[in-house]
Amino acid sequence: MGQQNQGGNKNTLNLVDDNTNVLLLFRSKMEVELQGSCCCGAVKFELTSPPSMMGTCHCSRCRKVGAGSLVFVKKDDIKWIAGRDRIQTYEPTPPYKYARCFCKICGTSLGEILSDEDSFPINAHVLDDDPGVRNHFHEFVAEKPDWYDICDDAKQFDSHPTTT
Repeated sequence: MGQQNQGGNKNTLNLVDDNTNVLLLFRSKMEVELQGSCCCGAVKFELTSPPSMMGTCHCSRCRKVGAGSLVFVKKDDIKWIAGRDRIQTYEPTPPYKYARCFCKICGTSLGEILSDEDSFPINAHVLDDDPGVRNHFHEFVAEKPDWYDICDDAKQFDSHPTTT
């Protein structure tokens, strides 16, 4: 059918079709945007850069909204494909301060995807592909239910991790 030509660029695979001499260039996985969407498909976006980190929140609030596994993204890396106007924001009451976003149609939890901050967490489960990062920490482990066992070696914090 065709021959494979491993070009000089290790991130490119050249396929030459013997019949039409068409050259197809496939970008490496790191060059392709990371796709994200809600359950019904009304909300769709791409990340132009991979998330910087992944963490798991065990607070009762994150568990109840279904957003315990979070990846941290930069606001400028989100490219909206569809449905930004179909996102509903839930504003918390004190002492909570972080708004949570959901698809208005299917209710998929999107994390803080409409945040005005430069970097913020979104629900890792809305990403359609492997984000390329693994769990780095667990927060609010003091609120973790007894029936849930943490089965990795990521750092654990009783509340929000502090930075130094």
